[in-house]
Amino acid sequence: MPQHKSCEKRIRQDEKRTARNRAARGSLRTAVRVYRELDAARRPQEYAELQSLLDRAVKKGIISRNRAARLKSRLAPAA
Repeated sequence: MPQHKSCEKRIRQDEKRTARNRAARGSLRTAVRVYRELDAARRPQEYAELQSLLDRAVKKGIISRNRAARLKSRLAPAA
């Protein structure tokens, strides 16, 4: 158990952040899964929204920049 007030506060903050990040990561995974299940005709319209979600996740530190780039290139609709 923590011996200092600041350590107790740090633990509380870490628990909140972990829960927030876990929820954000889960919703991102769900969005990618839903996008993959779309038929080819609807993918070009939805791709911009998925790209934006990935970029925001990188900005918030949910996923790494390289992972977002890899997902975007793999999920890009065929030109």
